[in-house]
Amino acid sequence: MSEVNMRKGNIALIGFMGTGKTTTGMILSEKLGYRFVDSDDEIQNKCGLLISEIFKTKGEDYFRYIEMQVIKELSNQDKSIIACGGGVVKSPENVSNLKKRGIIVCLTADKDIIYDRISGNDTRPLVAGKSREEVYNLIEERKQLYTAADIFIDTSYDSPLIVANRVMDTFRLYR
Repeated sequence: MSEVNMRKGNIALIGFMGTGKTTTGMILSEKLGYRFVDSDDEIQNKCGLLISEIFKTKGEDYFRYIEMQVIKELSNQDKSIIACGGGVVKSPENVSNLKKRGIIVCLTADKDIIYDRISGNDTRPLVAGKSREEVYNLIEERKQLYTAADIFIDTSYDSPLIVANRVMDTFRLYR
């Protein structure tokens, strides 16, 4: 997407849970004057249930179906920072929709750092109660899917503010 188009386009943040998508997205939104939206929050609002409850009562397939609807709606907006759930890339349609009107930035981090950030958090149904090895396996399973991103930024040792500045510098986006 050209720099001119990016002035109206969206920035979708993807990556495994715990890489800082929501926090970085909120900072980008404030710095650029873009709307911030977290796809998981939108899914919860649409269903009237927490993500963990959706997984427990309706299953992952239902969650992914609603996620696809939400991503389609969000990607049709202008000037939005979209913090996506970690598994959004499981659907090629989601990736296609996010690329239509924006760029995809994948936030990454060292596996140990991700595990430390997310362990003990019961609101993340795919990793709640999982061992370090099980989380590592899930990270590896998704690694190839994240290659759909336009750029990759490692968040292991940088603050969300530094990460947000890197995104802005990469695409020459300033308010």
